[in-house]
Amino acid sequence: MIPRKFVKPAAAAVAFAGIMLAGMLSSSPRVRATDDDDDRKESKVEQGFDIAPVHLNLEGKNRKLVGLGSYLVNTGVCNECHTSGPAITQFMPGGNPFFGQPKMINSATYLGGGRDFGAPAPGAAHIISRNLTPDKTGMPEGGHTFSEFVQIMRTGVDLDHLHPTCAPGVVNTGCIPAPFRGDLLQTMPWPAMGDLTDHDLRAIYEYLSAIPCVAGPPAPSPLHNDCF
Repeated sequence: MIPRKFVKPAAAAVAFAGIMLAGMLSSSPRVRATDDDDDRKESKVEQGFDIAPVHLNLEGKNRKLVGLGSYLVNTGVCNECHTSGPAITQFMPGGNPFFGQPKMINSATYLGGGRDFGAPAPGAAHIISRNLTPDKTGMPEGGHTFSEFVQIMRTGVDLDHLHPTCAPGVVNTGCIPAPFRGDLLQTMPWPAMGDLTDHDLRAIYEYLSAIPCVAGPPAPSPLHNDCF
C-alpha cells in the first residue's frame, strides 16, 4: 500500500509531467514542419500568380487552387507541349529565352495545343497535342468535366477518340497501329502525372478553367474551341 502522504505529491508530479509533455509536443519539429508546409503551400500559390503568363478569370474560382494550379502548370512543361511549337508560337518575338532573350510567353497561343509529335509508325496518324483552354461552358479541355479530367490524368484514356487503333494489316493517317493503343494518349506523360494527388489535380483543373479561351484552327479541326 502506498502511504497516503505520498499520494498528493505523486499526483502533482504526474500532472507536471503531463504539462511538460504537452509543451514539448506543441513546440516539436513535427508541428513546426506542418507550419512550414503551410508556408510552402502559400508560397507556391503566390508564385503561381506571379508566373501566370495570361490574365486569369477568378470569378467563382477558388483563389488558392488557381494559384497552386498555375504553379504546377507553369513550372512544368505543359505549355511546351500544348502549343504549336516552342520555336514558332510559344514565345513572343524577342522573348525566346533559348536565344538569350527575356522570357515572354505568347498569350495568344498559350495552352491552345497544336504541337505535332509525328506518327508513332510510318504512314500512321500524327499525334497532335490538344487544346487545354476552356470553352464557352467555362470548363477546360473544350468542356471536359473534372471527373473526366481526373479519368484522363489517371488512366490516359483518349475521350476524344482521335486516333483509333488500326485494323490488323492496315496502316493509314486516320489510325495508329498495334502495339500502340488508340484508346490511350500516346504522348502525354499521364503515367507520371497520374500520381499527382487529388488536390493537385483539382488545382490544375481550376487553373485551366481560369485561363483565356484559345479558339484554335477552324472546325472541324479537333483543336477548334468554341469560345462564345
